[in-house]
Order: sequence, then C-alpha cells, then structure tokens
Amino acid sequence: MRRHPARARARKSHAFERRAHPPPFPPAPGLAADIEAGNVDLAWERKRVSAFFETRYKWDVLAARSVWAFAPSAERGPNVLLDDTLAGELDKRALAAVKESVVQGFQWGCREGPLCDEPLRGVKFKLVGATLAEGALQRGGGQVIPTVRRAVYSSFLLAAPRLMEPVFAVEVLCPAEARAAVGVVLSKRRGHVVSDVPRPGTPLFVVRGFLPVMDSFGFETDLRVFSQGAAAAATAFDHWAVVPGDPLDKSVVLRPLEPSPPHALARDFMVKTRRRKGLAEDVSAAKYFDAEMMESLAQQAAALDADMGGL
Repeated sequence: MRRHPARARARKSHAFERRAHPPPFPPAPGLAADIEAGNVDLAWERKRVSAFFETRYKWDVLAARSVWAFAPSAERGPNVLLDDTLAGELDKRALAAVKESVVQGFQWGCREGPLCDEPLRGVKFKLVGATLAEGALQRGGGQVIPTVRRAVYSSFLLAAPRLMEPVFAVEVLCPAEARAAVGVVLSKRRGHVVSDVPRPGTPLFVVRGFLPVMDSFGFETDLRVFSQGAAAAATAFDHWAVVPGDPLDKSVVLRPLEPSPPHALARDFMVKTRRRKGLAEDVSAAKYFDAEMMESLAQQAAALDADMGGL
C-alpha cells in the first residue's frame, strides 16, 4: 500500500459499524518476511510480542500492544490488524466480545482480496472506531464478519493498492561467449542479470539474475536457442515484487494479442485474471459503501480540492 492514506467505513449493519485506516505503505520493511519465517508469533506472551515490535521496528508502546491478528493465516499471515481504538471513545468490553468475529472478517478479506480474489500481502489495517448494537444477539458473527470484510475491501481500494508478482532467482551455467545471450533473453522477459562470475577450475561462467514468474514460461527454450544449446538454467522462487502500473487505472486501453507497455501491466494482469476467474472486470470501492458515506467522501474530496486551490 502506498501514496494515499484512506479512512473508510463499510455499509452499516444492525450489529456493527467499522472504520478502517490503512497506511499508504507496508507496515515496516521486512515485517512480512519476519512473520512468515516465524520470528514473531502472537501465541507468545503479550509482553514478548510487544517487546519484539518495539525493539525491532521501533513501534510505540500502544501500537506494539494492540496487534490483534495476522492474516490470511493466523500464524504466518503477512498482513497485520491493530486495535487503534481508545477506551474513552467506545466500550472496550463490548468490542472484546466481538474480537473473534472481527479477526475472522479481517482474515477472510485478506485471503480473498478485492483485485484478483487472491491473498493480500504486506498491509497493515487499523481499527479506529466501532459502533456496536446494544443487544448481544445482534452482534453475532453473521453480522460482524461480512461487515468487517467489506471494510477491509473498501479501505484497501482507497489506499492506492498495487499488484505483486512472484520473482524467480535464475542461475545459468554457460561458456564465456554465451553470457551476452543470457542477458538478452532475460531483458526481453523483464528480467535482469545481477552477477556474472567464472566457475573455478572450469571454462564456464555462472550468471545469476531475476526473472518474473509471469514471463518465465518458455524461458529455457529461448535460452537454448539464443545460446545454441550452450547454456543451462535453474530457477527457484526468490521474492515478491510490485507490478508496474496502477491496477485501478481505467484510462489504460488493453488491446487483444498485443503486449502491454510497462505502465499498463498491473491493469492488464488484473483484468485478465478476473476474466479467467469469471469475475466482473470493474473493481470499485463504491459498492462497499452506503449512500451516506459516499456523499461524505465526495464532500471531503471537494473540500480538499478547494483547500489545495487556495494555496
């Protein structure tokens, strides 16, 4: 998540009204990797979890103590939910009673993201306010869980979301005269070379680079053709990278059977993935808001434009 912070509220239910405040950037560099590697676990004692975030990521005491859940996996999910509410603004006891349902809605929303119906990654959500129904029967999971999921979707879509793609680490073994061919094949597939070193005791070189998984199909065949069979490659997953472009940019024109330019890749990937899954091509935060909230957002945007115009 990056650029524009957003404050959003989902459609109201009789049981629960939730506002989410996602940041315009990932929670902290390396946090998703730490969670997935098991370097932090919410099953630890609360003091130990708090100390981890305070010392490693310099979070303040309140934020470090308010981590509610990871998602989509409760143990290793690379997304974080924080309780940023204040005791003087709402009934903390009533909120604690629906915590499990809130967490389930959060994990559901992160498991099936709004862009491609795929998991979210590297996003921090903050629960900044809630209005709960007075009757306990009206605060059941059937009301709370889908409401939280809609709040996750709407806040995510308003915070300049980006697609991420897996990237392979590539290692190619080839003679000196074939090194140039390796670089050419990688560059044609949005990849690049990061090192080129001789292999001790042999006339061969080891060329290492990165290659997006999306463009890896047929890579070994092209490599053999360009190197006349002199190069052999091995690939393995290395990391996730942001896809160039804005997936919500509707000004991008996608033409059949033509490769998309770099600024249109995210839109191209999203639309084609949604078509393949039988989903509607249009992705909009509007369907997750009620009419009152949409009007409020329009008024806030107009006021912001007026303020910027007066500068």
